[in-house]
Amino acid sequence: MQPLRSRSFAAGILLSLVLGACSSGEPESTGTASTGPTTAEPKPTPDPLHQRVDAALARLDRRRQVAQLIVAGVPLSDLSPADALVRDLGAGGIFLAGRSTVPAGELAATTARWTEAAGSGPRPWVAVDQEGGAVQALSGPGFPELPSAVDQGLLPPPDLADLADGLGASLAAAGITVNLAPVVDVVPAGTESGNAPIGAHERQYGSTAADVVRAAGAVVDGQAAHGVTATLKHFPGLGRVTENTDVAVVTDTVTTRDDEQVAAFGTLAGSPAEPFVMTASAVYALIDPAAPAAFSPVVVTDVLREQLGFDGVVISDDLGAAVAVQDVPVGERAVRFLAAGGTLILTVDAGTVPEMVDAVLARDASDPSFADQVDAAVRTSLTAKASAGLLPPA
Repeated sequence: MQPLRSRSFAAGILLSLVLGACSSGEPESTGTASTGPTTAEPKPTPDPLHQRVDAALARLDRRRQVAQLIVAGVPLSDLSPADALVRDLGAGGIFLAGRSTVPAGELAATTARWTEAAGSGPRPWVAVDQEGGAVQALSGPGFPELPSAVDQGLLPPPDLADLADGLGASLAAAGITVNLAPVVDVVPAGTESGNAPIGAHERQYGSTAADVVRAAGAVVDGQAAHGVTATLKHFPGLGRVTENTDVAVVTDTVTTRDDEQVAAFGTLAGSPAEPFVMTASAVYALIDPAAPAAFSPVVVTDVLREQLGFDGVVISDDLGAAVAVQDVPVGERAVRFLAAGGTLILTVDAGTVPEMVDAVLARDASDPSFADQVDAAVRTSLTAKASAGLLPPA
């Protein structure tokens, strides 16, 4: 969205210059004050979206504002705990963890129940991993079987667009509002089998940034056409690593801030569809060797937000059960992610949520600078919800 604002701003300056040039032929002022009537400056028209965000914020106490920054995992085998997470805690989102063959219509009834549980507050994001191939959480009636990302990337553009449209339609019909896909990691040709998290499972759309951008962009657009927000993962890229952050501590020794993987995220993040961006939990030795990407202000703020100009929702990869973050206390994981510039904390272990909320609140109360970051994250999240139709009227 930023390029549109920039063009509008530039156009306004140009218009001012033209009008100034047109008025240059008027007589110069004699210094006598005008006695004619004056016209008051028109008041700016309120932005309905921001009005809804302000109204939603006003109805939330600080604990519930912080809870809006949590996306909690609930197993697809038993979704009942989500009711309390939404109703009692005010969780910002529910992640459907695992695999299920439940029909889309049955799942829709459950997600509708969570909307009711939210009452007059913000509706929760409902997120799922629906990439295709080895990573397809939902495969029951109403959910088309999806080929792997590798095979999707080989489809002719019209066929891929049809597939993406069907993906978006099926998720929307089940009440899913966020898909944690597409994968934007670029796995170089010939290294696939050695790339444990992505290439070994054919989760990549191609072996070059251009191939990935083309295919992943179609998937983003197909979902957006049905009101499903895509998630670009795993920034700044897992295409060059050999181990999986779910089961190991991982360091990337190759990727730089000017890498083609990083550029691919920047291109796709600028989509009018306003996708989320998911951070990886690997350490990037040539970008910031001091911290995993999810906890790194260099990666999240300096590179993603400032260098690439992304001002939308940044969601973490799992900060609950992933081995890559187990050496950091549970509450501190949430604090470090928000301090780095993140927005939504994803944890597949809902049992970690109270400790994360308490830790954020404690730091929020003692550190005004961090409190400002929490404010910004809550507003970013609620603005995205307003755009997605998940906030009640102002």
